[in-house]
Amino acid sequence: QVQLVESGGGLVQAGGSLRLSCAASGRTFSSTAMGWFRQAPGKERQSVADINWSGVTTHYADSVKGRFTISRDNTKNTVYLQMNSLKPEDTAVYYCAAGRYPTQRFSGDFGIDYWGKGTLVTVSS
Repeated sequence: QVQLVESGGGLVQAGGSLRLSCAASGRTFSSTAMGWFRQAPGKERQSVADINWSGVTTHYADSVKGRFTISRDNTKNTVYLQMNSLKPEDTAVYYCAAGRYPTQRFSGDFGIDYWGKGTLVTVSS
């Protein structure tokens, strides 16, 4: 059974940092793109960042560029999201996602084969 399990969420003050992890099990994802989405209360789920199979190519939402960094360790079947300079508007449930292709730009649900259950990030002002 394929599972994506997120961890690392929590409560942090504005300006602080958190590191999210997404551990995959059930199959290897070393040849597929991975990424992070988030959904704030009352809003649609949006793509935050994605990373290609090798880790060379990344994309970020404009709202997080320069503050968030996505990375992956294929030996551990794990993807990370380092979040710095957090703002209250970053408050959301963050979801890990596994794509269908080695390189793809995550947008909406297209091309997403697996989802994690999410981890809550709350940024206080």
